[in-house]
Amino acid sequence: MIITLDEFLKLRHELPAVDVRSEGEYAEGHMPGVINIPLLNNEERKAVGTDYKQKGQLEAIKTGFRLVGPRLNSIIEDALRVSDGDELLVHCWRGGMRSANFCSFVQMAGIKTRALKGGYKAYRQRAVESFASPFNLTVLGGETGSGKSDILRALSAAGEQVLDLEKLAKHKGSVFGGLMMPPQPTTEQFQNELFEAILELDLSKRIWIEDESIAIGKIFLPEPLWRTMGRSPVVEIDVAKNVRIQRLVNEYSKTDPTQFLDAMKKIIKKLGGQHFNAAAEKLSLGDWETTIDILLTYYDKAYRNGLERKQQRIVKRISWDGQRLDEILNSLLTT
Repeated sequence: MIITLDEFLKLRHELPAVDVRSEGEYAEGHMPGVINIPLLNNEERKAVGTDYKQKGQLEAIKTGFRLVGPRLNSIIEDALRVSDGDELLVHCWRGGMRSANFCSFVQMAGIKTRALKGGYKAYRQRAVESFASPFNLTVLGGETGSGKSDILRALSAAGEQVLDLEKLAKHKGSVFGGLMMPPQPTTEQFQNELFEAILELDLSKRIWIEDESIAIGKIFLPEPLWRTMGRSPVVEIDVAKNVRIQRLVNEYSKTDPTQFLDAMKKIIKKLGGQHFNAAAEKLSLGDWETTIDILLTYYDKAYRNGLERKQQRIVKRISWDGQRLDEILNSLLTT
């Protein structure tokens, strides 16, 4: 049975779903929660593609069957395990031959299947289109160390709609943002996770989002969403520098000083050689407070420069002691 993307997205909450593309395609980007059972693995897919280009479609099909044959039993065993012998949702790249053949094979083992029309390509097209949605965003701004991520999590816990870009990107945004974090996903996978988060939102209501540059570590935000952020109202959180320093010390003093220094080296030019050398010396002495204080020379200047371009969009400035989340939430929720 062939089903639409809307049907697939609804049914995947009830039925297990399988991505039959190669493990390389899956690693580059996939639907969250979908299990990979490759019909053709990376090398086999390459061989079939070569035969298609050099010998034509028929020879490519014959090569595909020859390569799949020895693994057919394990493919069916995996499908039986995932489906519990009942029913599967299936997709490949374009909803073509790979998903059709996979469905034929597992149906012989008694597994019912529903294949996605248009495949993963249809899902990606829908995801990309979603980033141009008319979001009702409120951007949360503030200097480095202001606790914006903590505030977003508190807003979410209070029932507010939140797009937590740093959580999805597995990165805290600055040059130090990858420290003590898991590896980042690919940009494609980040976009898929973002799309899934958007599906859960009521776009007619307010959505909180942190002020970010277009790049979060190695991840790039979708340009339509980035442009919407750049037009949206900003609420600025003002936290005293000494409080921000302590918050950052609490966060980063747990890191390996060598890794922290390596990250510092990426901003030598922007920080300035004199400031870098002073920060490196203090870091070597274990003086995290002075190290962070020096680094904020660069980060605060960069923030203030960016703030000049946001002046007309700032709808509220809120001073915060950096500790009591209930106080900042009360102020934000009356915005």
